[in-house]
Amino acid sequence: MWKDEVLEEIYRIREEHAKLFNYDLQAICDDLQKKQAVSGRQIISVPLKQPSQQSNK
Repeated sequence: MWKDEVLEEIYRIREEHAKLFNYDLQAICDDLQKKQAVSGRQIISVPLKQPSQQSNK
């Protein structure tokens, strides 16, 4: 079976990070938001697209 080394590394890092917070999703999100805030990078938020209203003809 083919393995993607990049994805394997991402999964490993994600697992290690989650383990640090005892898999508490709120704590994980809080930590990521703190890291995002101090990163100095511009955050761009794109609004969700609304589904188009198509009439059934």
